[in-house]
Amino acid sequence: MDILEYIVGLGPSVMLPIIIFLFGLLVKAKPSTAFRSGLIVGIGFVGINLVIGLLVNSLGPAAKDMVSRLGVELSIIDVGWPATSAISFGSTVGALAIPIGLGVNVAMLFFGLTKTLNVDLWNLWHIAFTGALVSILTGSITMGIVTALVHTIIILVLADLTAKHVQEYYGYPNVSFPHGTSTPYYLIALPMNKVFDSIPGIKNIKADPDTIQKRLGVFGEPMVLGLILGAFIGVLAGWNVQETLTLGVQMATVMLLLPRVTSILMEGLMPISEAAGDLVKKRLPERDLYIGMDSALAVGHPAVIASTLLLIPIVLGIAAFLPGNKVLPFADLVTIPFIICLMVPVFRGNVFRTVVTGAVAIGIGLWIATYISPFFTSAAKNAGFQFPEGASQISSLVDGAVPTTAIMIFASKLGYVGLVGIGIIFLAIASYQKKKAARAEKESSEEFTA
Repeated sequence: MDILEYIVGLGPSVMLPIIIFLFGLLVKAKPSTAFRSGLIVGIGFVGINLVIGLLVNSLGPAAKDMVSRLGVELSIIDVGWPATSAISFGSTVGALAIPIGLGVNVAMLFFGLTKTLNVDLWNLWHIAFTGALVSILTGSITMGIVTALVHTIIILVLADLTAKHVQEYYGYPNVSFPHGTSTPYYLIALPMNKVFDSIPGIKNIKADPDTIQKRLGVFGEPMVLGLILGAFIGVLAGWNVQETLTLGVQMATVMLLLPRVTSILMEGLMPISEAAGDLVKKRLPERDLYIGMDSALAVGHPAVIASTLLLIPIVLGIAAFLPGNKVLPFADLVTIPFIICLMVPVFRGNVFRTVVTGAVAIGIGLWIATYISPFFTSAAKNAGFQFPEGASQISSLVDGAVPTTAIMIFASKLGYVGLVGIGIIFLAIASYQKKKAARAEKESSEEFTA
């Protein structure tokens, strides 16, 4: 327990360089290349966190003031993902999250049921979260462990399914995002995209960053959009002119810098990714290998940030008027980019589709977050979490409102049969994908021979 707490306490900016370095040696990269790549990845991650920190520190107070100005009074407080991750790792199941995540990942790689090698160990708190909730709900630690195991399978399968979008749209070769918050929303984006395509007029709306920039000229540039949307949020928060303009410039800064610091991280990943690809092609020519990374690599895309800035006031409005909702979105409002970043590639950057789908998904998520609040609150008490002043019940958008949380909770009500059944379904999807890839490889080989 002490060892795991120490590893988790290092944080991703320290863990990632070490993991990338060791992984580089494993895939036969030169030690100097592996060391340099690991260090650059660490620097890139620190840079991303600095810019995201600017986003959080700027938008957080604005969101708070918007909540006060709207006069929204809801009984369950959104404590945010930092608190949620600490509560998750502080649970009994949380102590086993990293071994469970690594064990399942290695087993699925061995049997060819995933192409993703997840080096983003820090974010295994997502499986610890559902494991802790189910453990409290059922009164069984074993059920919590099975939940974490099944949740890992789901995340890895979804990481493989979304990898083509990550690689094609964001331009990250041999990378996938086995992220517990981001990947499940892919399952919502796919059917919603078909719905949009079937509605006359709506299907022809083009609102990706390139189209917006062409139509609006300089006002469509990402940093200018950031300025406008940031200032708009400042006005909604009731801020004075100076504060509003400052927020606008800060959002413009985020829009400009996030893609650039992300490119630093990718500079470090590329040599390791290439070495891994070469090794796999040499040893297992029919297999591909993806490096599983934090979806923070995607949150800086202009379409993601623009959609986020539009969604913040919309989400607050939904929370205020949604029947049955008791959760007050607060700390996790600024983590909306992680919720929508794998919707954006499905919609090819269409901000309109992303905002509409994001609003629907988060609206449903608020019901989920309300329902799981008693279990969330119990887990927090067990972990010794210090509750915000005046708060008796807590929840979060990340991961309290995520579809996989609902899946795990409701499956656990059927006992082991429900949880194992979900696991089998996703393993069947993985097996189908494996056979599909093998068939495509065979057909391609036959065409080449012909």
